[in-house]
Amino acid sequence: MSFKTDKQENYTLIKFSTDKLDAIVAPDLKSEIVLISKQGASNILIDLESVKYCDSSGLSALLVAHRVCKEVNGSFILSGLQPTVEKLIKISQLDSILNIKPTAQEAIDTAFVDQIERNLGS
Repeated sequence: MSFKTDKQENYTLIKFSTDKLDAIVAPDLKSEIVLISKQGASNILIDLESVKYCDSSGLSALLVAHRVCKEVNGSFILSGLQPTVEKLIKISQLDSILNIKPTAQEAIDTAFVDQIERNLGS
């Protein structure tokens, strides 16, 4: 598997162990996102620290995660973007809609704060 899924009480962290998020990996990522969403996960964090290459199918998988989380009023947060992946996201103008944090720990902290704010608001 090209990534590892770590399910916690308030979030699910997907951490990549490969340097590519492309047409070979993206279908598995989309399947995993749909599966964990159906299992009740609403806050999905993806750590791309090891990913140095991403193509349009990888971006599509990230957008699926964004949509799935938005539908259940959850948080979708990316972290650890390498310069080439960050450039692709900026060129695609996805940096304006995706929540991006420098590190996985900052993504986890943000997900906790978002959850607290949602709980206080309801």
